[in-house]
Amino acid sequence: MAPEPAVPELASRALGDIPGQFAGETVAGAYEPQEWWRAFGDPVLDEVVDTVLASNLDIARAVARVEQAREGARLARAAIFPVLGARASVEDFSSPINAGLGAQLQDLGLAELLSEVAEGFTLPDRLGLTTFALSADVAYEFDFWGRVRSERLAAGAGYLATESDLRAVRIGILAETIAAYYEIVDLRQRITLSRETVEVLQAREEVTALRYDRGLADSLDLYRVRQQLRETQEGLPQLEHVLAAAEARLATLLGGYREGLDAILPAALSPAPAAEPVPAGIPADLLLQRPDVQAAGHRLDAAGYAIQARRAELLPSLSLSGSIGLMTSQVGSLFNVQQWFTNLAANLLEPVFDGGRRQTQVALAEARFNELAAAYGVTVVAAVNEVEAALARLDSEGQRHVLLLSRQEEAQATLDLRSERYASGVGGYPDFLDALLALLNVESALAGVQRDMVLARLAVHRALGGAWVAPDAPGAHAADAEGLAEQ
Repeated sequence: MAPEPAVPELASRALGDIPGQFAGETVAGAYEPQEWWRAFGDPVLDEVVDTVLASNLDIARAVARVEQAREGARLARAAIFPVLGARASVEDFSSPINAGLGAQLQDLGLAELLSEVAEGFTLPDRLGLTTFALSADVAYEFDFWGRVRSERLAAGAGYLATESDLRAVRIGILAETIAAYYEIVDLRQRITLSRETVEVLQAREEVTALRYDRGLADSLDLYRVRQQLRETQEGLPQLEHVLAAAEARLATLLGGYREGLDAILPAALSPAPAAEPVPAGIPADLLLQRPDVQAAGHRLDAAGYAIQARRAELLPSLSLSGSIGLMTSQVGSLFNVQQWFTNLAANLLEPVFDGGRRQTQVALAEARFNELAAAYGVTVVAAVNEVEAALARLDSEGQRHVLLLSRQEEAQATLDLRSERYASGVGGYPDFLDALLALLNVESALAGVQRDMVLARLAVHRALGGAWVAPDAPGAHAADAEGLAEQ
């Protein structure tokens, strides 16, 4: 058995240089990824995710690829067993006497000899014979050098890689689903706030126009209010267009059409983002959590086994083939044990010249291994950096959220004060409208920040990988994959 190829130096260094912890402040504790979106406390989102898991077409396609890889691994495993076959045959031989065997008998003078021995004997015009046979055939190649075993292990590792690809596809689809859902939530809130803002600005325009007619406001004040109103009105169609695109994207993820969203999405959506920090664990956990890292590792293993298989092809191969059965010219005696026959052949093959094909196949497999080793190192390095970037983004979005909450409290307090002053006749109506506009603007910005917080948290969970769904989710064949790879 040839030794397994060593991982290239650059990839080994990437694995050896994994930091002990992520940069910045992280919460201590192991990462628990399963169904983390339920922390949002949004039953509509939970239903959307469950529906996507059951009906998304990309996930179904990935599941089909896993099934193909599993059958391929089973096919490679079948090569370690001998091939047994049962055969029933009927052979009917008929030839003219002046051709083939009859012609040879005449050339040897056997026809005249037979006529002398048996007076009156003459050869027939044709020679014919019908033979009936029942047999069992066997073929087997001895795996002295481990070629078949290496190819079986390579197929098993490829199956594990495809299973990891399925997990990566599922994570990607769920991430897109959650992002599309919260984009719809944000857009609906912003459209509602924009319509309320338009109503307030229209009232503000009327008041300013009246004050302008009375000489209490100049033209610049009226122009500013009207410009703000037109800009808000112009922004509404754009928001509605983006909302339609987001709804269409979510419908595609659900495996249906936009018209079917009404059955699953209520008109009003107001989920709250989860504020709890995410325990990220340590960078080394990514090697076991992230499906893309696992897939790259399994493909590297498969490439290593492929090298061993190609090297084994450089050595001689020994195979056996044979058959045992019954043969007769009469159907009635077909099952007579005295009519048995055997045939056994052993073949030792040592290719002498093939134009360098086998050596080239080894070199090609080694080059493929080096490529996948470098890809594995890239995947690991990218995984660690993605987590650190996602954690930093989540922290900054949290700070923005805190600041906007403070601004919202101040805007609400200002509106309450202006409302009291206006009700008591001390303050003016324009001041009340301005305070209301300020609060609506802050709430619109806050809705955007809440969406950004969700997307930042989503980026952290996606970067950390892990099993987002329960093991019995559609297409979860990890245990089966491990068993096929080890057998």
